[in-house]
Amino acid sequence: MQQLSELIGPLDPEDRTALYLQLQKKLRTAIVENMLPPEKPLPAERDLAEEYGISRITVRKALQALVDEGLLNRRQGSGTIVARRVEKVFSQLTSFSEEMKARGQTPGSRWLRRAASRITPDEVMNYGLSPDLRVYRFDRVRHADGAPMALEYSIVPAFALPSPDAVEDSLYVALNEAGYRPVRALQRLRAVLFEHQQAELLGVPEKSAGLLVERRAFLQDGRIVEISRSFYRGDTYDFVAELTAG
Repeated sequence: MQQLSELIGPLDPEDRTALYLQLQKKLRTAIVENMLPPEKPLPAERDLAEEYGISRITVRKALQALVDEGLLNRRQGSGTIVARRVEKVFSQLTSFSEEMKARGQTPGSRWLRRAASRITPDEVMNYGLSPDLRVYRFDRVRHADGAPMALEYSIVPAFALPSPDAVEDSLYVALNEAGYRPVRALQRLRAVLFEHQQAELLGVPEKSAGLLVERRAFLQDGRIVEISRSFYRGDTYDFVAELTAG
C-alpha cells in the first residue's frame, strides 16, 4: 500500500516552518487538487506520526485545523476522512438547505442578523426598488454537517413573509409556505479574497480565495422577492453549469 508521504511528499527538515503547518499545507494542497479524493480515509494518527517521524500531538494539531476548515471529517469508527466537496448547480433555482439535503448533508445556520429594515438609497438605485419599501434582512453563516460553508446576506420584501422569524432554517421553505417562492433568478459569480471578518466567520485564513454569488430572484409577475449576496468557501465548493448549443 502506498504511504501518504509518497503521495503528498515528505516534510522538509531544513524548513523553519513548524512541522504541523508543513503537514497541514501538504494535506490541504492534496485535497484541493484532488490527489486525496472525497471520502478517502487517512491513516491513523499513530501511523502518520510514525511515518513522518513526528509526535502524535503534531499530527493531531495539523489534522484538527483541516477539520475546522471543513476539508476533513472525523467519523466515529472510521477515523479521519476527506470531506466531500459541494457542487452548486447554476441551472437550478434552489436554496442552500435544499442543496445540502440533496447531497445527504445536514444544513444549519448561525444567525448574524434577522430583522425588519428599510431599503437603503444604494439598493433603491441598484435594484429599482421603491424608496419606502420595508424589507427583512437575513445575515448568517451557513453550515453543512456542522462545518461553515458560506456567508449569506439576503434581503426579502416584507410583503413576502409574515415576519423575520418565519425563516427558521430555509428561506425558500418560508417563502413557499407564504406563497412567494421565486420562479426565476439572475445570478452573477465572481472571485473574491476573504477579508478578516469574513475569514474569521468561515474559519479560514485571511485572504483565502472565495466565490461571491449575487442573486436577484423574481416572482411570476416580475417583482423581486429576494436579493442575496453569498460568499462561498473556494476550498469546498465547485460550481457547475449545464450548457446547450444555441
